[in-house]
Amino acid sequence: MGFFDRLKESLTRTRQGLVSKIEQVVAGRRAIDEGLYEELEEALIEADVGVDTALELMEGLRRRVKERKVKEPEQLKPLLQELIQEILEDGETALNRGGPPTVVLVVGVNGVGKTTTIGKLAHFYKSRGERVILAAADTFRAAAIDQLEIWGQRVGADVIKHREGADPAAVAYDALQAARARRAGVVICDTAGRLHTKSNLMEELKKIGRVLGKELPGAPHEVLLVLDATTGQNAVSQARLFGEATGVTGIVLTKLDGTAKGGVIIGIRRTLDIPVKFIGIGERVEDLRPFNPQEFVAALFEK
Repeated sequence: MGFFDRLKESLTRTRQGLVSKIEQVVAGRRAIDEGLYEELEEALIEADVGVDTALELMEGLRRRVKERKVKEPEQLKPLLQELIQEILEDGETALNRGGPPTVVLVVGVNGVGKTTTIGKLAHFYKSRGERVILAAADTFRAAAIDQLEIWGQRVGADVIKHREGADPAAVAYDALQAARARRAGVVICDTAGRLHTKSNLMEELKKIGRVLGKELPGAPHEVLLVLDATTGQNAVSQARLFGEATGVTGIVLTKLDGTAKGGVIIGIRRTLDIPVKFIGIGERVEDLRPFNPQEFVAALFEK
């Protein structure tokens, strides 16, 4: 099965929660009226697109119907597909590069699959001929260090670590030095998802950023926030919190294969103006892929 077919398969539940509901709303309707727009808006909200984004999509739909003199309700689905694609295409989804080495800081709360995502990211860069260094800067949990080491062995990436409870910024610093010494092209830095308070966590992340930036101007070149698609609108709240503290440059949306709430990807893009750069559609190491808006929307709307 090719990647597009796997993407379609992984979006089955989201398609049922969003596209199928749109089809149900317009089915059998003879005219485009206010009641139809309200039902479509409700379907979008239920698919975790978010209230503000649903309202904006409906405004855009009304304009497009008027401009194109659309009369038939079944013509609304392709118009909505257009509007959703325009939202997701807005912004730069290409990965930032810098250095050398390129430094990628990965942030997110515990439980979203952050360390697993880092392992898959390392595989992504390795498959493109890069030498990768992993920094075990989530020193708050010994299990996180151990898990990252397992991933390092699995994908063939060196892991720089200190003891549990060590200064995370010192680990990041050492990883950068190791990358220079070993001529690695990419450093991927794990971070804690929980400390005693949110303010402690955010200050720790800021400190890592400062240390990296002082040692290598422009670093970190990419700050990727890992979000779990199954949490729906809660993912938007997490994105807002981390975005304010760490200057998130891109979203990695995981577990799209296990949720009907994949519509959250549209809300995140529109509400927070942060591009989605990777999506996770399964358990395999190659199931983390760069986000392609056109491909995603085609897979979502195609039968």
